[in-house]
Amino acid sequence: MKNLDFVPKMRTLRQRMTEHMVSVSDESSEDEAQIKWEEQQIKKAIKLSQEAYDDATLHKSQRAKPMFDPSVSLPPVNLEIVKKRLTERITSLQDVHRAHQREYEKYIEDIESSKMTVQELEKSSDAPMNYKFYRAMKTYVENLINCLNEKLKYINDLELAVHVLLQQRAMRVLKRRQDELKNESAYIRHLTSGNDKPTNGGLEGDEKTQLLEMCEHRRTCRRQVRECSGEADHHEGMSSDDELAPAEVTEFQKSKDNVLEDSRKVFEDVHADFCDIRKILLKFQEWKEKFPDSYCDAYISFCLPKLLNPLIRVQLINWNPLENFTELEDMPWFRAVEEFSDAKNVSESKRADDPDQEVLPRVIEKTVLPKITAFVKSVWDPLSASQTKNLVQLCSNIFEKQVVSKNKCSQAKEDLMNMVVLRMKKSVEEDVFIPLYPKSTVEDKSSPCSKFQERRFWSAIKLLSNVLLWDGIVQEDTVRDLGLSKLLNRYLLLNLLNTPPGPDNIEKCNKVVACLPERWFQDLKSGSTLPELQKFCQHLLQCARTLHKNSHSDETKEVLLLLVKVKALHIVEDFIEEYKLEHLKSMIGK
Repeated sequence: MKNLDFVPKMRTLRQRMTEHMVSVSDESSEDEAQIKWEEQQIKKAIKLSQEAYDDATLHKSQRAKPMFDPSVSLPPVNLEIVKKRLTERITSLQDVHRAHQREYEKYIEDIESSKMTVQELEKSSDAPMNYKFYRAMKTYVENLINCLNEKLKYINDLELAVHVLLQQRAMRVLKRRQDELKNESAYIRHLTSGNDKPTNGGLEGDEKTQLLEMCEHRRTCRRQVRECSGEADHHEGMSSDDELAPAEVTEFQKSKDNVLEDSRKVFEDVHADFCDIRKILLKFQEWKEKFPDSYCDAYISFCLPKLLNPLIRVQLINWNPLENFTELEDMPWFRAVEEFSDAKNVSESKRADDPDQEVLPRVIEKTVLPKITAFVKSVWDPLSASQTKNLVQLCSNIFEKQVVSKNKCSQAKEDLMNMVVLRMKKSVEEDVFIPLYPKSTVEDKSSPCSKFQERRFWSAIKLLSNVLLWDGIVQEDTVRDLGLSKLLNRYLLLNLLNTPPGPDNIEKCNKVVACLPERWFQDLKSGSTLPELQKFCQHLLQCARTLHKNSHSDETKEVLLLLVKVKALHIVEDFIEEYKLEHLKSMIGK
């Protein structure tokens, strides 16, 4: 009988450890066998695939190998073909070689240039100095602009004050002249009417009578001065009558002196480096000499005219081109700017055109011409011969010598010329008045009517002379329209037609012809005069016929000479043939 074991017996620790060690070793051996079997299978698969790939490659190469067919003939090959192909090959290689050679030389030049640049940069140690210069220049320009901006208001006020004084004086003279003309005309009309009382709008009261007496007194004083000076070629009415009373002159001069005194104090608290034009330009000249490229890139030549504008205007506050003609070349600011504009370029500058050469013309265009335009608009009296001559001479010098700017369409010049034409038109319309009286009232040359008419005629002649002085500056068509069409044909010719032929008429016609510019008749080849002078020439022809009929041969010849001067040669030739004056053919070149 044996006992049945329903559960395993309890094993000792040693037995359990032994059993575990045996089971682990069995499992590891089985794993190693499995790994070896897998490796063998992989090697067999790789070997088989490699053999299959080698067989396929061999088969393909054998199939692609061309078979030589002895029946096919090869192209002929001779020495020339081989030589030609070799030559072409050599030429191609030579072209490639030359291209590589040029590229190589370019690289060599670039390398040399880079080395030189590096050496120059290494040798140059002026970078700190250059920075210091630019920094100082920037600070200087900023301070200069701030200074001028602060002073600009005072300059504008002073300039306006002087201009207002001159304008008020000119308006006072103009108003007095118009009032005296109105009063004198009313007085003459009162005399010719035969009424005991003055007409409406005429002289009323002692005030207007006193005005006429003062006018006659000034006229007498001017006549005495002319007699003392020996001036013979003058007629009553050719004076501008712009004299002021001593009290008015004193008041004007006092106000002007006060303004000029204030103008001298504008820059009294400013260092010379910021108000002396010459020193300011020297700063920019230094910049130009040291760094011409950056100087040009900064467009300094375009900025300088505006920068110098306030400084030049201060110097021009006391300048009146209508009274005392002064050459611009004699002014300190002009000489300083001219020296700067004419300065030679430094050797480093390779620019053909120096932009600084335009600084002076731009200064004149931006500063001087607008000031002249303001004078023409508000101060100029077209009836004044002295003012007109000074103005014409100034404009002629500016436009011919300085050549305002390379820009032919200068807006400032155009504005000035338009203002000159506008003022002359206004003067022709408002200042010219030549009354017509019955012949019985003007036959007596000492009568008030005759004297007044003569004064008004010669005043218009003076205006004609002043208008024609602008020939060569203002467009010729405009001058001819104002002087001949409007003034001569509309006013003067009417008086000439009512003047009997004789010495007085010839003298007036002589003065008209003397005013005409000679260049108008230089290119007239047809024997006919200007279209605007046709009526005047017909008047001269009528005078010549009347004088010839009255046996005034000398006066007749004098009138014919006037026709020759205006190139009315056909009229003279017909007159000589009509009256059989063969001895006068020499005056027309026959």
